[in-house]
Amino acid sequence: MLSKHLNPETLIRESKDKPRHHHMVGTDPTRIPHPYNARYGTSSIPKFHIPSKGMNADAAYELIHSELALDGSPVLNLASFINTWMPDPSTKLVTENLSKNLVDQDEYPMTNAIHTRCVSILANLWHAPSADQAIGTATTGSSEAIELGGLAMKRLWQERRKTAGKSIHEPGPNIVMGANAQVALEKFARYFEVECRLVPVTVESKYRLDPKKAMEHVDENTIGVYVILGSTYTGHYEPVKDMSDLLDEYENNTGHYVPIHVDAASGGFIAPFAHPKLVWDFKLPRVVSINTSGHKYGLAYVGIGWVVWRSKAYLPKDLIFELHYLGSVEYSFSLNFSRPAHPVISQYFSLVHLGFEGYRAVALADLKNARLLSRALERTGWYTVLSDIHRHKSEMSKSAHVITGVDEENPEVMSCL
Repeated sequence: MLSKHLNPETLIRESKDKPRHHHMVGTDPTRIPHPYNARYGTSSIPKFHIPSKGMNADAAYELIHSELALDGSPVLNLASFINTWMPDPSTKLVTENLSKNLVDQDEYPMTNAIHTRCVSILANLWHAPSADQAIGTATTGSSEAIELGGLAMKRLWQERRKTAGKSIHEPGPNIVMGANAQVALEKFARYFEVECRLVPVTVESKYRLDPKKAMEHVDENTIGVYVILGSTYTGHYEPVKDMSDLLDEYENNTGHYVPIHVDAASGGFIAPFAHPKLVWDFKLPRVVSINTSGHKYGLAYVGIGWVVWRSKAYLPKDLIFELHYLGSVEYSFSLNFSRPAHPVISQYFSLVHLGFEGYRAVALADLKNARLLSRALERTGWYTVLSDIHRHKSEMSKSAHVITGVDEENPEVMSCL
């Protein structure tokens, strides 16, 4: 998150009242009062400069604790899709491993083994052709994972262009995605100098990517198509298979290969459990990589995402760094280096604690609650819900028509598409 530097002198000078009574003296807004060192303490510390002298740990805790009390409660935050609770044993594991650095594989071999297990679990869950050929990594979240997936597609496109003796600069690479894409997808295009081709979404497309319209934006310079499994705005699954079929046809007609990266930030931990018949993952050969968020429906604490490639062939070797200075040879593909190990550990805890049945139960409960809220909102007469989670598949043509009395435990009869 970017933060602008504040000049406290300028800020306070511009914000001061002009008191009529000059004998009235107020507190200095550039300082924080802290009466925690003593019952009647009146000293303060600067807000925007490091204090010349410190304070004891208990006083520092109380000072910061009191300020943070003004934050909202994470349990009430429905805007950022973050898991906010885990069982006490998981929290204990996190606390025990706060100081571990995930990148130091020699020093923490079992942590690295747990990381590898998580990648394998996801590769199997998403039907990688051969789990021992799939490759993946933990990230700080699904945003970093999306960017890594896009970067791999860009590099492979460059390699194909060079092999064909074509320029990689004129007119340059582009990537196709729906206009409903989350900001991380657009960040990839801007940060890594790829033209972002946004496909307009409409009522008819259910506010998601329309594969036929997407094909109007595809050409020989398209590095790939981002397809979203669980739109940020409405929760819709975009039609991955339809997009794949059209790209198959396009390649047959033109010879131009365009892969798919599935942004399953939300759906990656929902679809396998609640909609197992849906074809969206590595079952489709054109899907070369998938990302998900562990700290959303993966039910881990914040700070964990994942990206998995169907095989090593889709992760260019020159993007992988070979490291020697931590001991033995280590391999890394990430946008940073040091990172905490505890998010990976909390993810593994949820995987072994909940198992398939547990994740399915949570997914079905979440979808049931979503249907309840959607129906209740529409029955007020004040809202039309744009998502279709509460609508029966056979009734999709009836706009805003609410169907009740269906099997709530069978999400296959409800619409997610």
